[in-house]
Amino acid sequence: MDESVPMDEQEDLLADPEERRVLHAAFDSFRQYRRAAHYNVTHLRRQSFYALPAAQVERLSSPPFSLPKTFDAIDNAIDSNADIAEAIVKETMPNFGIDPTDDSWKGQATRNDFDKARSTIRQIYRDWSAEGLPERHACFSPIMAALETYLPAASPAQRHFSRVLVPGAGLGRLVFDICLAGYSVEGTEISYHQVLASQYLINYTDRAREHTLYPWALSFSNHQTRDNQLRGVKIPDIHPGTALDKAHQELGLDVHYGDRMSMSSGDFCVVYRQPDCRGVFDAVVTCFFIDTAPNVIHYIETVKHCLRSSGVWINLGPLLWHFESTLTPAERDKARGRTKVAANEFEGIAEPGSFELSNEEVISLVEQYGFEMVEQTEASATGYIQDPTSMLQNVYRPAFWVARKK
Repeated sequence: MDESVPMDEQEDLLADPEERRVLHAAFDSFRQYRRAAHYNVTHLRRQSFYALPAAQVERLSSPPFSLPKTFDAIDNAIDSNADIAEAIVKETMPNFGIDPTDDSWKGQATRNDFDKARSTIRQIYRDWSAEGLPERHACFSPIMAALETYLPAASPAQRHFSRVLVPGAGLGRLVFDICLAGYSVEGTEISYHQVLASQYLINYTDRAREHTLYPWALSFSNHQTRDNQLRGVKIPDIHPGTALDKAHQELGLDVHYGDRMSMSSGDFCVVYRQPDCRGVFDAVVTCFFIDTAPNVIHYIETVKHCLRSSGVWINLGPLLWHFESTLTPAERDKARGRTKVAANEFEGIAEPGSFELSNEEVISLVEQYGFEMVEQTEASATGYIQDPTSMLQNVYRPAFWVARKK
């Protein structure tokens, strides 16, 4: 994609040793995706398989089982996924001023980083494949309709006057779709894994359907058939640059998309509580996001801070509180990928203390912090990176609400 669609450059990140470590670990985990997946997914399984009695190995090596051939096919799928992971590293590393030939960034990934790399590659299915459209539609359609309702414009060409913020932007598809509709939109994401992948998908893919992703290949459970496990999808489903150029022409937009869309890394509660963010957005959109907070009050206060008077908060998602399990402070720091900042400095998501609320209680809390609830309903049931052919189906029934800042 043309670089006229910029992502915020992170030139000062390397000055902070902890940020540098986290960023290097993210790059390293993508670099090692191929080796780690081959070892954990197929190598160890081959060891277990050939430890069986000889007669059982022979039976399971023959049709219709042919497990050795299955392992080979999984290895091929891993290689295809790894091509995506390595493209992310190659194309995005220069944005951060890192010399790929300098080995100081290598070998820093932890088990947690490998898990994040693996889940990020799999999440591309939801955000950037045609097969992931049903999940996107269930979540994005109510949000897009609400933007039209609560940020009315005389024409699509005038939507750029409305500024929209998307915290927890993930792989950037919702940010992209909001920009595609003509709005000025800014996304932020705390996970470097997600930021790097979104940069690659939006800025650096050359064409639609450039890669083949095997989202279900690395798990052997709950498959009706082996073909389901080995099913590939083409990504991205559209070429972002081409789609944005087309929308720019068809909608007669006055402002180029390069000036209407940005995405950066950072803790939402730290970045958007700054004085220069006070009252600058017409809408804040949170999708499958607010339950990532150990203390949702910090999210509420930050949304209120950065919304203009009468601005709207559009929320859709469940309440799978990410920090519900009891962790020590050190374990929480490790899980968040950050270390403690200087004393008397606000730590955002890393602030101590946590609690979990019901949906009814969340709505009451939002109202108590100066919002008027103008719409609330239950959104369509949906999975989240859910294999539609799997024998196990996890289904969310997300809440949807719109609150206006008083």
